[in-house]
Amino acid sequence: MKIAFFSSKPYDQVSFNNTNQRFHHELVFLEPRLTPDTVSLAAGFPAICAFINDDLGEAVLKQLAHNGTQYIALRCAGFNNINLEVARKLGLTVVRVPAYSPYAVAEHAVGLILMLNRKLYRAYNRVRDDNFALNGLLGFDLHGKTVGIIGTGKIGECFAKIMQGFGCRLLAHDPQENSVCLDLGVQYTDLPDLLTQADVISLHCPLVPDTYHLINTNSLVQIKPGAMLINTSRGGLIDTRAVIEALKTGQLGYFGTDVYEEEENLFFEDLSDTVIQDDTFQLLQSFPNVVITAHQAFFTQEALGNIATTTLDNLQALEKGKACTNQLCP
Repeated sequence: MKIAFFSSKPYDQVSFNNTNQRFHHELVFLEPRLTPDTVSLAAGFPAICAFINDDLGEAVLKQLAHNGTQYIALRCAGFNNINLEVARKLGLTVVRVPAYSPYAVAEHAVGLILMLNRKLYRAYNRVRDDNFALNGLLGFDLHGKTVGIIGTGKIGECFAKIMQGFGCRLLAHDPQENSVCLDLGVQYTDLPDLLTQADVISLHCPLVPDTYHLINTNSLVQIKPGAMLINTSRGGLIDTRAVIEALKTGQLGYFGTDVYEEEENLFFEDLSDTVIQDDTFQLLQSFPNVVITAHQAFFTQEALGNIATTTLDNLQALEKGKACTNQLCP
C-alpha cells in the first residue's frame, strides 16, 4: 500500500523504514503538517499516516476522500484531532495505535516530578557555573506523600506502580476502576476529594469533550495549596491561563507539562531563531517552578518501534480485508 506520512521527522523515517522491511509498503515521508493547505499532497495515496497535531477536521477529511484516500492511520493513541463523525459519513476507515509504551509516558511523568521537586534543572546549571550553593534547591520526600492519578488506563497504571515504589499513598479518579490499581492499594474517589488531598496530581486521561479544561479556575481553587500538577496527556485538559493565575498566587506550587493546548505551531520544530508570538506560552516559561518539555514523553526506542509495527500492521490488515482491532471507524 502507498502511504503518505505527514509531520514526519528523521526518527519517523528510520523507525518506519526499518519496520517496513517486513511489510513492504510504499512509504512517502512528508515534512509538513496535514492542514487544509497541505492536504493536496495526499492526492493519489490510498492511505495517509497522521500524528497528534495534524488537522483532520471536516474540510481536510472531505478533501482526502475526494482525492481517493480510503484509510487514515493515526500513529498515536489519542484521536481528539479527528472528526470521527465526518470520517464515518465519508466512508473513511480510521485506525490508531492504542498502546505503544505506557512505561515511556509514565516514566517521563515521574521525571518531571523529580525535576521540579529537587530543582534538578537549577542544580545542573549552577554546577556548570561553578556555583555549589544549595540555597533555593530544597525539595521534599516523596515517601509518604499523597499522589492523585486522574485516569488509570495503561499509563496511569504504570505510573501508579512507580509511585507506589516511592512509598506514596495513591488516590485515583476514573469512571472505570482498574483492578490492577485496586490490587496496588489505590483508593478511588471523586475529583474534588482527590484535588483536596493530593500533594502531587498527575493527568493520564484522554482529551474528550467531558475532560476539556478539566483543570480550570474552579478545580484549581480546590487543590491543596502548594500542590504539584503534572500533565503528560493532552494540553487541552488544562486551562493554561487559569494555571498561570494559580502559579501567581501560590495556590499551585509546581507545574510540569509535556503538552500544551496550542502546541501545534510550536512543538516538534526548531524555533530557536524566531520570536515566539504566543504570549501565554512565553509567560508560562518564565516561572521558576515550571518545567516544560516538548511532547517527548512517548519518545523512546521501544515506543517508536511499537508505533511503527502497529501502524503498518493496521494498514496491512485493512489492505487484506481482515479485521483490525485498532479500528476507530467505521
